[in-house]
Amino acid sequence: MTAASITRIAVLGLGEAGRRYASGLAVAGAEVRGFDPAHELGAPEVAQFADLGEALEGADVTLSLVSGRVAASVARDALPHLRRGAVYADLNTGSPEVKQRIARLAADRDVLMADAAVLAPVVRAGHRTPMLASGPGARALADRLAPFEVPIEVLDGDAGEAARLRLLRSVFMKGLGALVIESLDGARAAGSEDWMREQIARELGPDGDALVRRLVDGTHRHASRRAHEVRDALAMLESTGSSADMTRATLAWLERLAADDDAR
Repeated sequence: MTAASITRIAVLGLGEAGRRYASGLAVAGAEVRGFDPAHELGAPEVAQFADLGEALEGADVTLSLVSGRVAASVARDALPHLRRGAVYADLNTGSPEVKQRIARLAADRDVLMADAAVLAPVVRAGHRTPMLASGPGARALADRLAPFEVPIEVLDGDAGEAARLRLLRSVFMKGLGALVIESLDGARAAGSEDWMREQIARELGPDGDALVRRLVDGTHRHASRRAHEVRDALAMLESTGSSADMTRATLAWLERLAADDDAR
């Protein structure tokens, strides 16, 4: 499949991640249509529509980049506007159960649903950020986005499998962020923050200093959204009977940071 054969990609949600996917795919050669009542993209390469149905008209691939809280309701509104055989990819971080619910809604419309899990902050690589995908539309998603250099690993599993692995990864990555912040806060109180930061960075490898900055800044900036993600991860761990003490502590940290941000 060539880039020219992809006629249309719709991006729902033009926030921090969505705007990067929309602009990046357009620059790479796709025809991109965007929809987001809350954000004005202002990019000449992307046609933004005020009406959801107009944004989705004729779309071969739809990427949902809204939030886990509203992912199912957005899918419910969007799917009736899509043609049979189109791909609806939910890139939002959410529970496997939410992804499965969206897959059932898509199947009722003969739309191919892909549960897509983004594996790194989109601010670093834009639309070229690695993804996992599962579900009935996973292979079609990978094939249709391959001409635009979107790296997608297709999993042999139903919708929800990519979400499950993404949440397992979150147990580690979000827990690491909380641990780094707690270590630095304690060191700051003891007058040793610079020393502690150097020690952590050294253990994290050649890019350790940059990683520490990303963990600290990202955890503070996105505390509310990450708390929602870790809450889903905690529920998943508890459902399997796995130990979840560290994840409970991570959630407490994120909820406290989110509350502090709201109080400012």
